[in-house]
Amino acid sequence: MDHILVIDDDADINAMLCELLAGEGYAPTGAYSGTEALLALAGDTFALVLLDLMLPGLAGDQVLAKVRATSTVPVIVLTARTDKPTTVELLKLGADDFIGKPFDTAELLARVEAQLRRARTTQAGQTLTHRDLVVDLDRFDAFIDGQAAGLTKREFDILSLLMSHPAKVFTRANLYETLWGAAYLMDDNTINVHISNLRAKLAKLRPGTEFVETVWGIGFRMAPVRP
Repeated sequence: MDHILVIDDDADINAMLCELLAGEGYAPTGAYSGTEALLALAGDTFALVLLDLMLPGLAGDQVLAKVRATSTVPVIVLTARTDKPTTVELLKLGADDFIGKPFDTAELLARVEAQLRRARTTQAGQTLTHRDLVVDLDRFDAFIDGQAAGLTKREFDILSLLMSHPAKVFTRANLYETLWGAAYLMDDNTINVHISNLRAKLAKLRPGTEFVETVWGIGFRMAPVRP
């Protein structure tokens, strides 16, 4: 039974979400502030987090940043603000998905199941290997000769997807829509930023070796071994 943390300071909404999730066979726990949520996360293991942005004291975006500093648990943000700058910033902070308030309960449940299914798929394997680069799916990081790259969750997700299909060229839209679960906007620079950071971390482990290749005008793939 998947344990889900529901973080919302509105007692009625929190209770409604917990009841909705329990009715679908999940095990929900309610938290009503950012501080309470972090205490719950420190003391228990959750399969997914539903996070409201408007929280007393420690705001939702601050909670998200603190969660991402130590955990890769899937986080779906609940927000009344769905403007592009807000949603892009949430995704950059490490949100896996977001849904606008007021929300449709059927859509919310579908998004919850999608994130849980993706997490189970990621955890089902153990390692992916490309040349001397190893991605450990249990430790959520990449290694060369035992040295860890120190990837963020998004960097890890991008690298894992590329290494799952090393010969395939992924467009920016492919990566964004697969990993963020949202429509890609042509002027969004999010993928480029994550790819750049990912390359920099891999370069520290193996200077002079390109692991992620840009296919100009199309997208990205794992760099093939060339004679």
